[in-house]
Amino acid sequence: MKLKSLFFVGFCMSATAIACGNSSIPVLDTPPSPMAPQGEVTAYTTTADRSQSFTKATLKFSKKPKFDTVIKLDPTVRYQSMDGFGAAVTGSTCYNLMKMAPADRAKFLTETFSDKDGLGFSYIRISIGCSDFSLSEYTCCDQPGIENFALQSEEKDYVIPILKDILAINPAIKILGSPWTCPKWMKVDNLVDKKPFDSWTSGQLNPDYYKDYATYFVKWVEAFEKEGIPIYSITPQNEPLNRGNSASLFMGWQEELAFVRDALGPAFKTAGLDTKIYAFDHNYDYDRMPDQQGYPVKMYDDEVAASFLTGAAYHNYGGDRKELNEIQRQRPDKELIFTETSIGMWNDGRNLQKRLTADMREVALGTVNNWCKGVIVWNLMLDSERGPNREGGCQTCYGAVDIDKSDYKTLTYNSHYYIIGHLSAVVKPGAFRIESDGVTGSNLMYSAFENPDGTVAFVVSNGSESMARVSLTVDGKNYVDCTIPGNSVASYCWKK
Repeated sequence: MKLKSLFFVGFCMSATAIACGNSSIPVLDTPPSPMAPQGEVTAYTTTADRSQSFTKATLKFSKKPKFDTVIKLDPTVRYQSMDGFGAAVTGSTCYNLMKMAPADRAKFLTETFSDKDGLGFSYIRISIGCSDFSLSEYTCCDQPGIENFALQSEEKDYVIPILKDILAINPAIKILGSPWTCPKWMKVDNLVDKKPFDSWTSGQLNPDYYKDYATYFVKWVEAFEKEGIPIYSITPQNEPLNRGNSASLFMGWQEELAFVRDALGPAFKTAGLDTKIYAFDHNYDYDRMPDQQGYPVKMYDDEVAASFLTGAAYHNYGGDRKELNEIQRQRPDKELIFTETSIGMWNDGRNLQKRLTADMREVALGTVNNWCKGVIVWNLMLDSERGPNREGGCQTCYGAVDIDKSDYKTLTYNSHYYIIGHLSAVVKPGAFRIESDGVTGSNLMYSAFENPDGTVAFVVSNGSESMARVSLTVDGKNYVDCTIPGNSVASYCWKK
């Protein structure tokens, strides 16, 4: 059954509501702000039945906890700092956004990315060349010779205009770039005889072209910066162990190590680029390849390569997020970010009853609690036919938001939009995850943060059917009494 769409007009509950199936969805008319007056707590709640959607409430402190379960937040115990939360702005996403009426597009982007008038999404991922959600297969240098590098129509007509709109709304947005493939003329079928490999799918990077490909990255970063679009970070290869994507390139850890050490890192240094480089960018289980286990740590073991690497990026299409803890244990000096997960037909992706708390636990809070500094989900927006998509790519994926292809106006908000929004609304770039202790063995998962402005944030998922009642405190003298509906997520922020 097709879900009816939720229309956001902002993010604070109004007294009116619109019908949606058998429930009422609040019409939201003012944005969330993490800043609450002294002595007050700002709270947002979203329920899996869609009866509440970023519904705002203002709570007062009490001098004694109202509930038996007390969670103590301790800002003196700090873990990782946070870079931000967001979604991938793919070619398909940009195409759909450009099909919207300008006023509708501006409204959606403001509600999503503005830190003042919206949810404050703060980190986005784009492809370097095509991805499996582009309008065609291409790179920025399809004619042999690195001197032929140039941005293509997908960047010029779709991606760059949307990025400029987003930057006008949120100039501090962080942008991560990842390639799905190198130019085909740089590919070989194996590294022994180096036979040319004329295919978008699979193949390996010819070591003879390492320096040219490093120059490709430099030219790409500089081309975007010339457009006024700073690139915060890159990964050398999206899903380097996946040969089967519509555009793909196999790059085992030894290859990526050599490329970063001998070409990419030095090229960035020579060009004066401070763009961060994150290794790997693939699954927790390393696609079950025995020789690829611990991929980034093997790269870190080379001191020269490690000097160019900020950390590692992960996806969750295989394995367990506990791998993040293992990598952090081995190399606590290196960062971790989470860069891709998707919803689709295979996991009932539009069913908020199934996905909301599960995705909050596994993707958002689950990765943050395992040391990730950033969380990025896959397509920000796809259309109602799960596209535009291409043969060989994912044709069963949903977006964080789906737009009706019949009018390019009606929007359906899925779990990924909610889980990112609940974090980005109250947890700001530069925040530190802090100690939070008090509940064990329950259906609650939560994390606490201290923002750069000194406010405290708490984000929680309640996977139980029943209401959860907890009291939060920082100093043991003032308490925030929270009632968290069953099958819901909630965010809280207040001044200490």
